[in-house]
Amino acid sequence: MAEITLEKVVKKYGATGVVHGIDLAIADREFVVLVGPSGCGKSTTLRMIAGLEDITGGLVRIGGKVVNDLPPRSRNISMVFQNYALYPHMNVRDNLGFGLKIAREPPAEIAKRVTEAAEMLGLTPLLDRTPAELSGGQRQRVAMGRAIVRNPEVFLFDEPLSNLDAKLRGQMRAEIKKLHQKVPTTVVYVTHDQVEAMTLADRIVVMRDGHIEQVGTPMQVFNHPQTAFVATFIGSPPMNLLASTIVGDAVRLADGSTVPVPDRLRGFVRDGMSVQLGIRPDDISPLGHGLSQDGPGAELNLTVELAEPLGMESLIYTRIAGQEVQAKLYGPRIVAPGEKLTFRLALDRAHLFDAATGKSVRAD
Repeated sequence: MAEITLEKVVKKYGATGVVHGIDLAIADREFVVLVGPSGCGKSTTLRMIAGLEDITGGLVRIGGKVVNDLPPRSRNISMVFQNYALYPHMNVRDNLGFGLKIAREPPAEIAKRVTEAAEMLGLTPLLDRTPAELSGGQRQRVAMGRAIVRNPEVFLFDEPLSNLDAKLRGQMRAEIKKLHQKVPTTVVYVTHDQVEAMTLADRIVVMRDGHIEQVGTPMQVFNHPQTAFVATFIGSPPMNLLASTIVGDAVRLADGSTVPVPDRLRGFVRDGMSVQLGIRPDDISPLGHGLSQDGPGAELNLTVELAEPLGMESLIYTRIAGQEVQAKLYGPRIVAPGEKLTFRLALDRAHLFDAATGKSVRAD
């Protein structure tokens, strides 16, 4: 069993705190992604699990065993780095087997494991090539293969795809997902790319300033963000947030216009409360050109400021109550700057966040 538990884990560099007493439980064979902006503490957390960073306070357990003072080699983990960390003078075969050679595994066992990993990752034709003769995606597969051959209890990935172009990143996401299906080991994966988090994770851990903002499945985090930060970080394009005030059963926007409080949120707000009304671009669309236009909503006449055609959809920039928002138009219709359209806001999918705390008024 390779469950991982963090209990009140703290990391400080001198007087500067980087990770502030986080708690997290990762199940055996679970694929968990730590995501957040640069400097949020996600890579530091990963390195503490790996043993590459000392732990200032708290406990890290792997398989139920406290590993705070264990060196990396004694934790039965394998780590895949952003920069591949391949030996340039060795061919692929020797790179894959080097860790096993250092561990003094028998040559026959090394050859067996290298062959299995190479077949699993499509590296067999490349075994005699050096890293200089490989593409970025091939080098990353070698780095993953080197981790696989050790048969670790835990795989740790530190932004492994950030050096690849967009097409290769998509291909390698699929490779990593397939790898986890073939080798169902516990995985902790760090990225700042929320698309990677959404597509790879069993559960996402959203971090901010050394704290955990929310933990949940990709769809839980997307559909039920517990804070305004999570709402704007998870989702591409991000959720629109509009400064508002609750007035009776209405949300009054900055220009004095109003829309109804979403029915499911009426019992969670009070008159005079300062809030942020959150609506995703998918839920603001011209009449007749949205994903779904059933259910409660509000209609606003808005002016298109910019349109970005994306094939069968367009991203539209407009303004609501003087604030720039992004909307979506579905279908082949072309719109031009200055064009006035009636947009529908799908209020049944809207969110409200307390302006003072940033927390969802209904953290469901």
